Amino acid sequence: MRVKYVLSEVLVGLWRNVTMTIAMIITMAVSLTMLGASGLMYRQVSDMKELYYENIEVSIFLKTDVPAEQRDALRAKLDGDPLVEEVVYVNKDEAYQRFQQMFRDAPDLVGAVQADVLPESFRLKLTNPQEYRSIYEQYKDDAAVDEIVDQSALLDKIFNILTAIQNIALAAAAVMAIAALLLVANTIQVAAYSKRREVAVMKLVGASNWFIQAPFVLEAVVAGLIGSLLGLLALIGAKQFLFDGSLQSLQGLLSPVSWGDILIMFPLMAGVGGLVSAITAWVTLRFYLRV
Repeated sequence: MRVKYVLSEVLVGLWRNVTMTIAMIITMAVSLTMLGASGLMYRQVSDMKELYYENIEVSIFLKTDVPAEQRDALRAKLDGDPLVEEVVYVNKDEAYQRFQQMFRDAPDLVGAVQADVLPESFRLKLTNPQEYRSIYEQYKDDAAVDEIVDQSALLDKIFNILTAIQNIALAAAAVMAIAALLLVANTIQVAAYSKRREVAVMKLVGASNWFIQAPFVLEAVVAGLIGSLLGLLALIGAKQFLFDGSLQSLQGLLSPVSWGDILIMFPLMAGVGGLVSAITAWVTLRFYLRV
């Protein structure tokens, strides 16, 4: 009987302040969507870092017309270096073929470049990509070396940008969360004020604090859970129309977003939405009703 009463009061309370309830749900949904998007981005950045840094290369470009003896001596040193996992020699013709492939959409540029102007190089895969500086310091003064290029420098810049975007999303989620909490607190206060006589009567007849507070707390929890469902739908829409739609051409650069990645965000969003709403409602009632 008590459970039935509490649930009926929750539904009545949500409908009584329907405008504020809708505003609370929408604000909570936006906040939780940003939270879920930040979580997805964190997973994506981590996956991309692992993928790219595992396949990172260091390119050692040789001087023009380097003697074969110096080139072979450098190759021998690289083959025996414990920091180097794999060495691939790229001659001028192979370098030109790569150049043609990279700039196939710019035929004028390709036509203006001859194979003999492109340098020979060694492409290195390191046992530990973080040891690039050691490789650089060890080989930068070699007689055959013209330049050493590390892909991680570019990747660091890219991942710094992605991390900044992630932090912005988290900050936006935090701001929206504060707005949602204020709306929850205000909605609970309005609901409690509208039922102040009923609350007073229940206190007089000896109703427990939990029995009085439960409908208000559950109202906030229901709103938080509905907001998390809307946030999940927003993430599903983003995957369907953004990641699998307009960003489909970037699948080779971005790690794919699976349905599992989307669904794993829902427990986080629902947990945060429900728990934070419940705590906010309970604290508000403690100060407002003094029960």
